[in-house]
Amino acid sequence: MDESEWLAERFEEHRSRLRAVAYRMLGSVSEADDAVQEAWLRLSRSDADAIENLGAWLTTVVARISLNTLRARSSRREQPIGVRVPEPVIDRADGTDPEHEALLADAVGLALLVVLETLTPAERLAFVLHDMFAMPYDEIAPIVDRSPEAARQLASRARRRVQRTDPVPDPDLEVQWAAVDAFLAAARQGDFDALVAILDPDVVLRADQGVAAGGSREARGAATVAGQAVTWSRVDLEMRRALVNGAAGLVATRNGQLFSVGAFTVRGGRIVEIDILADPERLGRLDLAILDA
Repeated sequence: MDESEWLAERFEEHRSRLRAVAYRMLGSVSEADDAVQEAWLRLSRSDADAIENLGAWLTTVVARISLNTLRARSSRREQPIGVRVPEPVIDRADGTDPEHEALLADAVGLALLVVLETLTPAERLAFVLHDMFAMPYDEIAPIVDRSPEAARQLASRARRRVQRTDPVPDPDLEVQWAAVDAFLAAARQGDFDALVAILDPDVVLRADQGVAAGGSREARGAATVAGQAVTWSRVDLEMRRALVNGAAGLVATRNGQLFSVGAFTVRGGRIVEIDILADPERLGRLDLAILDA
């Protein structure tokens, strides 16, 4: 084995963790893969023998790349209005693909990623690296050009927001599917009362349609969301069960074309949050071949 092969083999040992870091930072599998590939290019151009801890070095590089991507994204004027719904990880309803397990470890549901989208880039990085990957603050600090104490404060602010707004879902998939199936059946029948019954009184619905359609739209409250569901049930959509970031969800197609992906957060047997990605540009990046496998 020559030196380049040896280095590539060592890099592969860290790829899953690096993808997981980047996905939590960016909320996009395609952008996460780009960040990991860029980290490999930087490693291949560096003096690898001088790197004492390759895993920590690569994590720092991926974190910096992701931070720069987030800052560039937030500075663009064409950014959609409202909360951005990230690109989900989609699996067949009967189980998660092994390649997705590392991406979805620690219950990284779409609802959590939506909350992370509301953080500043520095807050998101500090929270992800410390709370999800146990990186110490003295290693996080130079990435965000802050002191370790300032990095701690960034993570603390992010943690409070996550704890305040990220609903804890029912872990039982059967409970989740029961709620989603009841919701879909009631919507198709136009049964407003049944919809209200399966929705939490404070349910939140977000639908991100992309820049061209004005960004994301939000509806709150069982009656409002039920009314929206009845309206959309009249559109000729074909619904298919799928796991969306490990939770019960629906993939909608229209005339054979992908129309939207919906993630449902179920707690106490009721739906507390619905996050829908309907941005054609970002839907086009999703790999749905696994659904037909």
